[in-house]
Amino acid sequence: MEEKTELTDQDNNSGTVASYNFGGGRYREIEFGAGENIESAVKELKEQKDLVCGSFNGQMLYSDVDDMDSAYKKITGKTKAEFDAAAKAENDRYKEEERKHKETIPELTKKWIEKGKAIIDEKYHETWERCVPIRLGDLYRGMELGATLDIVKELNTGCELEIAKTIIEGQGHSGMSFGLVCSMVKSFCDRGGEFVNYVRS
Repeated sequence: MEEKTELTDQDNNSGTVASYNFGGGRYREIEFGAGENIESAVKELKEQKDLVCGSFNGQMLYSDVDDMDSAYKKITGKTKAEFDAAAKAENDRYKEEERKHKETIPELTKKWIEKGKAIIDEKYHETWERCVPIRLGDLYRGMELGATLDIVKELNTGCELEIAKTIIEGQGHSGMSFGLVCSMVKSFCDRGGEFVNYVRS
C-alpha cells in the first residue's frame, strides 16, 4: 500500500505546487492536460528532472516508481499489452457485427418497408421506402425505425399526446437518437409536428 504524506503547498505566483513523501522520496505534483492519455502522462513524468507525481483518473503515478505497465495496471486493471489485446478483441467483435448486419440489410429493408406501410399513411410510403435502407446503414442500425413506428401507430389511432410522449421516453434514447426519432415522427405522421412540440415543451 502506498504511504503518501503531503508536506507543503507552496504558492509561487504560477499556481500551487504540492509536495509529497512516498517511499522515502519527496515528490513535486504535476497536473496532466485534459487531452492526455496514459502513455503521454507516463512520458511527461519521465521527462521531468526531479521526482514528480501526478494524478491520472484518480490514480497517483510516480516518476521513479511507475512504468507504462504499472500505470496501465493502476488505471485500467490491465497491463498495456493486456489492455491493447482487449481493445483489439472488442474492435474485431464490432467489425464482425457490422459485417453481419450489412449482409442482412437487403432482407431487413423489405421487412421494415412492409411494416411501415402497414402503419403510416399512404402518402408517406415513397419517402419511407427511401428512408429505410439509409437508417439501416447508420449508427443505430435501424433502431429508430421501430421506435418511430411505435409512436406513429399510436398517434394515428388518435391517442393523447402524453401517451406518445411516454412511449418515446421509455425507448432509452440518447440525445441524438431522441432527436432523430422526433424528426422521423414529424416526417411520417400528420400529427408529428404537434407531437414534437409537445415532447420538447
